[in-house]
Amino acid sequence: MPSVVLLAIAAMSLSLPLLAWSILTRPDRDHRQIAANLRRGLLSTATHPVSRSPDPAGPHGFSAVARRLTPTGSVRRLDRLLARAGRPPAWPMGRLLAAKVILPLVGGALSLLNVAVNPGTLAILTGSVVTVVCYFVPDLLLHSRGQERSQKIALELPDTLDQMTIAVEAGLGFDSAMARAGKNGKGPLAEELVRTMQDIQVGQSRRQAYEALAARVGVPDLRKFVRAIIQADLYGISVADVLRTQAAEMRMKRRQRAEEKAMQIPVKVIFPLMLCILPVLFIVLLGPAVMGIVAAFT
Repeated sequence: MPSVVLLAIAAMSLSLPLLAWSILTRPDRDHRQIAANLRRGLLSTATHPVSRSPDPAGPHGFSAVARRLTPTGSVRRLDRLLARAGRPPAWPMGRLLAAKVILPLVGGALSLLNVAVNPGTLAILTGSVVTVVCYFVPDLLLHSRGQERSQKIALELPDTLDQMTIAVEAGLGFDSAMARAGKNGKGPLAEELVRTMQDIQVGQSRRQAYEALAARVGVPDLRKFVRAIIQADLYGISVADVLRTQAAEMRMKRRQRAEEKAMQIPVKVIFPLMLCILPVLFIVLLGPAVMGIVAAFT
């Protein structure tokens, strides 16, 4: 009988993650339709027909149910995290909401099986913690991705400002300099500059587009630069002077952050040294002496 229970638990443990994976990794219907619209006119519709079969992961499938089950505040928080992470194409909003519903169900089902086999307070607490962690796994992944992207943007900002300063001093306007920096650059900052210029082209005011850029990225240095540009545009200050001053300040801050990380290294090394290296060293040095003392007294 216990072997049958263990086999059932193993089968459930394998089937539930596979079910979650099959649902979450389905191609998104919105992205397929967008790709088909972009290819329209470039490829022959006779040789490349557009598939219109219903998709459970699409807006009318499981993602719509997940959106209704998720609180509005959680949806807005996920949208902010997605914007800060650069909106990865592999994880649209519908797939994230589906993950926030499926992962806790999988974790809860596995936890119930564990409690059924090994009843006890520890199993119940462990199952509860696992279920809660499974619910917040998408948020944690997006937060980590957003932090990495923000660090890259902070590192790229001084060099990009230098490029924009050179372009403005050469006679280009600020918008043209930003467009050139976004076109010639690589990385998340160039993508955000291109997105800002697209917002201006579709009808947003410059101030709204710049403020949306600062709110979307969430980098303090970029937010400060945006405020300086808005004030320069409002009061008629030379943009070239603002760019030059901001670039010099960003370079100084980048150097200070590097020096700060270098000063933190000795403090961070203390704990691995105390926990991993010193005990082994004491065993090697004092072990023979202790063994000799024990042998002498016995």
